[in-house]
This record gives sequence, C-alpha cells and structure tokens, in this order.
Amino acid sequence: MRILGIVAKTHDSGLALLSDGHLDVVLEEERFDRRKKSQKFPRFALATLCEDLKLGLSDIDVVTTPWNVSVLRRLALQQLLRRFPLSLSLLAPAAHRAQQNQIMLLNQYLRRGLRTHFGSGAKLPEIVNVGHHDSHAAAFFVSPMEEALVLVMDGYGDDASTSAYVGKGNRLERLWHSEQMNSLGLVYTFVTEYLGFAGFGDEGKVMALAAFGDDTYVARFRDVVRPVAEGRYDVNMDYFSFLTFGELRPFSAKFFEVFGPPRAPGEPLGDRHRDIAFALQAITEEIVLHVVRHLVTQTGLTQMCLTGGVALNCVANAKVLEETPVKRLWVPPCASDTGAPLGSALWHYHQTLGNPRTFELTHPFYGKAYSAGEIKSALERAGLDYETFSEAVLLERVARDLADGKVVGWYQGRFEMGPRALGNRSILADPRRAEMRDVLNDKIKARENFRPFAPAVLMERAAEYFEITQPDPFMTLAPRVRPDKRKDIAAAVHVDGTGRIQTVEREANPRYWGLINAFGKLTGVPVLLNTSFNRKEPIVTRPEEAINCFLESGMDVLVMGDFYTTDRRRQDPGKRASRETVTAA
Repeated sequence: MRILGIVAKTHDSGLALLSDGHLDVVLEEERFDRRKKSQKFPRFALATLCEDLKLGLSDIDVVTTPWNVSVLRRLALQQLLRRFPLSLSLLAPAAHRAQQNQIMLLNQYLRRGLRTHFGSGAKLPEIVNVGHHDSHAAAFFVSPMEEALVLVMDGYGDDASTSAYVGKGNRLERLWHSEQMNSLGLVYTFVTEYLGFAGFGDEGKVMALAAFGDDTYVARFRDVVRPVAEGRYDVNMDYFSFLTFGELRPFSAKFFEVFGPPRAPGEPLGDRHRDIAFALQAITEEIVLHVVRHLVTQTGLTQMCLTGGVALNCVANAKVLEETPVKRLWVPPCASDTGAPLGSALWHYHQTLGNPRTFELTHPFYGKAYSAGEIKSALERAGLDYETFSEAVLLERVARDLADGKVVGWYQGRFEMGPRALGNRSILADPRRAEMRDVLNDKIKARENFRPFAPAVLMERAAEYFEITQPDPFMTLAPRVRPDKRKDIAAAVHVDGTGRIQTVEREANPRYWGLINAFGKLTGVPVLLNTSFNRKEPIVTRPEEAINCFLESGMDVLVMGDFYTTDRRRQDPGKRASRETVTAA
C-alpha cells in the first residue's frame, strides 16, 4: 500500500511517500524551487518522486494531508467573530505570512494541483485529512520506542498549539491539548521578529543569541508566559494583539512599555536585545520543563518523543534530559512542518488502518541523490578540474585537508530531510581551531558572528567530549561540552559551554563516519565542525547549486561523491575540463 503525504499553501510545502509502512522518500519543495519555506504546490518534488521511483497516480492508494481543514475553518471563523469587525484584518495575507488563505480549501487546491500534474482526466485517490498535531505525534511510529510520552509543541495547528499523547505500539492516545492560539511557539516567533530577525525561520538565531545575554528581563517575561496547574501554561494576552491583527500587529502597547521598542532594520544588536533573547529562551525552557515534569508524574513514563517546531530548540531539549526524570528523548530530524506530510501518512497507516509498526527511522537520508554522471557533467560545465579517488584515499585526503585548516564542501548521496544538514549536504571544518568559527561565519556563510556550529562526533567517542547519556543522530540536543575537552574542540563550543552535537554511527552513514574517523586518527580528535551547505538560501540540492555555493564562498575544497576539486576556475577556458585523475586505494 502506497500513501502519499502532501501539503501546500503553508510553510514547508512538500511530500512524503510511505510504502507498506516503510519510508521511501521525503522531499521539501524549497530544495527544488529554492524559496525558503516554500508554500507552493510541490510540483518539483512530485515530479522528482514520480521520475525517480517510476510511479504514476494509479500507483498511489491514498493521499493524506496534515491539516484537518474543517476544524481549521471552524476555529478561524470563531476567531473572526469574537473580535469582529477589527478581526477582519486577519483575512489580509500579511496577517499570516506563513500560511495562505487557500489552506482553508486545501483539498480542492491539492486536487487541482494533482490534476495539473497528472492530467485533467486522472482518477484521483481519496484525500484524507489528518489533524496537524496528530501528524506531528505520528513521528512516534518510526521512533525506537515501543511506549513513550509524545509531546507536540509548535506555533499552532488546526485545533491546538501544544498536545500531549501516550504512544504504545501502533496506537496514540491524546491526553490533552491547549487552545490553538495559546502558543509558546507563536510567542517565540513574534519575539524573534521583534528582535529584528525573520519570524517562522530565524528562531534558531535567537536561541544562539540568548547565550550572550543575562537575566535582566527574566522576571518581567514570567508575566508574559505563565505556568499553570496540571502541567499547562497560559500566554498573557495583555502583551499581544495577534488574536485580532495577526502578524500585522502582534504586540500590544504593554509589550513595548515593558520591553522597549523593536529592533529596527540594520540596528546593531545591543545588551537589551541580548537580554530579551535570554529571557525568552529562559522562560521557554521553564515552560517546557514544567509541562514535561507533569506528564512524567501523570503517566509514569520516562521515554519521550518531542516534536513540532518548538522541538527544534536543542538547548531546551538538553534541559529535559538534565532536569527532568526523562531518561530517553527522541526528536525526529523533521520535527517541524517539514515532517508533517510524513506524519499524516504514518497516522493513517498505523492509527486509522491499524497496521503494525515495522520500520524505524535510523537516518535522515530520504531526499534525492544525483549520479556520478550528473556530478561530472556539472563540474565540466562549470569549467572545474577535478580528480576522483577510491573511498579510502578520498577520506584520507579530505581528512588531511581538514587538519590543515581547509574548509570542505561535502556533498554525498541522498540529501537529508528536515532543516539541518546531517552529513550529506554539509560544510566541514576543523573544530580544534578557535578562529574557524569566525572564518565560517564571516567568510563562508556570511552570517551573524554569534551563531555557533555543530560538532559531529563518532557515536562511540561522544561521551568523552560531551555530557550525554544517549545518541543524538539528528542534531536535536545541545549538551555541555566536558570542561577538559573544550580546548580540543574550541570552535564547536558555544559561549555557554554547550555544543549542538550530532552523533554519527557507522551503520547510518558509513562514508561520513569514515571521514570523521580518519580525521580522528590523524589529529586525535574524532569531531568535525558541521554546518549546512548553503549561503543564505535553502540547503543545496543539485550538483550545480553545490558548485555555485563553492565558487561564491571561500571554501577550499569541494567533494561530490568521489569527485574532488580545489580549483576555482580553469586557467585556460579553451582547455577541456576533464583532467580526471583516478587514484586507486
């Protein structure tokens, strides 16, 4: 049985294909149309799926989408009526930039898109609407846990912003949910915009900035979001007006009276901005811990699956393991809405149809791969000389480059699902060199200098460097770096002494593991600095995009598959760009 999960007209448009409960592919449209958080019908992703797997519409048994549209319409109407006529502002597209009005007619829109793609006479499969938080919670079905708490926290879904479940086997039971707009996630997003960053995408910048602040505003921020009984929380709407005006006017006058004016475009970051970021992050952590502790007490379960956009807050996630009875925390690589189409398919297959679980998500590499021929052609069209090596020689060569302080663009196999590069579309560097953090931020990524980079570490050596008790293959935790190791991986240590780790297992990604292992043998440090292969754009997908990013940045080496190049451009434009040297092991 094939289930196509698909969504559009909301941020993170994309699709996923599930075959008899096993995952075939997850494709985000932004990787193909090159628009961050694309809301377009995923026509490029759909074309890729059909071409790569040789599928037609007749091969799809059912289509699922991660929004219960009838519930969403009902609650939207209630919100309009409560504050009418001022609430008519909510109909303006600028009031909800992350989601278009057509989401209210999602089924019709998807049918039109599918007919456009497959032909007007195509017989469409049934479209099944799955609740948004049910879709997030369904990540449990591909987790390593047989029984667990499942906590969903995001901006908002069709009926909630936070939901708690218990998962056991192939069943999920919802324990409770918050009101749709009583949302810790929305508060984080709107304060991100207040601090001068892009909402619905730049929350990670604020999480990083928070480490540079102090507790000046923490007490005041405790009045903004308050813990309440039974493990719940309340957003104090005295500070906000987004229920009436959405993104057009998310804050009330009281917020500005207490916290001051928003940061203007181009305004330098000051102590006030850093301290507000600190307060936001501190209260976020307090609320998450409050919710988790009560759930553990209520159920007695100490294994947890955490998902939804708030689950990308790796600092808060680490605190869950440090400061609650939770013994194992699993966060999928696509915890945000990038994973919602997959979740809708999983919910239908397991929860609705009752099928048993037979698949576990052990790696994130379910995107598209490009062949050696496609890589070679792209290099030659760009006029780049290259060499090819056997894997053993390639890994030794690249490990030496990294140890010598070179920055490497690393492009391998199928790209990752979710918002983070996890070893197949990565920029890699030597973590021992403290200056490498500034080199990557300033020279390579052209981004804010306060942002940290992720240390990718061999799983079997991770506990030597980090205070961890479990694997974290998807870069979802920021544990403390052991004090005696901070000097050894200076570029990977954030100002607060943490590192957003990625533990790498050989079985999950043999080549990436092999490179880190080769670097470890050469330097004594089995850790690499990892950041996403992009430069103010979606993570690269095609070989051409990797080459362009390489040429535009200051990277020293580009490795795509077995192809290795250090040349920027050929000196003689008339020379054939196929100076191919094949080196055997």
